[in-house]
Amino acid sequence: MWRYASGMAVIAGLLCLPASAQTPANSKDADKEAARAAQGYAPVRLWERPDVRAIRVELKPMANRAIHQHDDVKFHLFIPLTGKLQITIGSDKPVDAPVGQAFYIKGGTPHGFRNLGSTPGSAIEIFVINGASAASLDALGALLAGLQTAPLQP
Repeated sequence: MWRYASGMAVIAGLLCLPASAQTPANSKDADKEAARAAQGYAPVRLWERPDVRAIRVELKPMANRAIHQHDDVKFHLFIPLTGKLQITIGSDKPVDAPVGQAFYIKGGTPHGFRNLGSTPGSAIEIFVINGASAASLDALGALLAGLQTAPLQP
């Protein structure tokens, strides 16, 4: 139970971080932001460290985050928070992504997700950058274990 509470506390803390911590966008970033908005996808950077970063993803109803990949990460976790989300990883068929279930995605693996619902959806993505320290991986492992031992209630 304490793992679940610890995991939830970490996620709650990440959700509460101000969006103002983001860096100003340059023109290339502005183009990316416009393309994401057209897809109904809005990432909000929550936390940035040399070896780990976290974002909150907001998806409009019926929005689709196109297939993409992250070549600069060792792996990342996709953790649905709200909505009726679906995820595609690699060449696998799309699967439902229940709230609170963590999905492990190895760096460089193509993936995408979408909101199948009529209400907004959201997720947390936690990225472990190539060369991350063992301490970062241990902390992330504890969070993941806490989330998986006691699934969130919708």
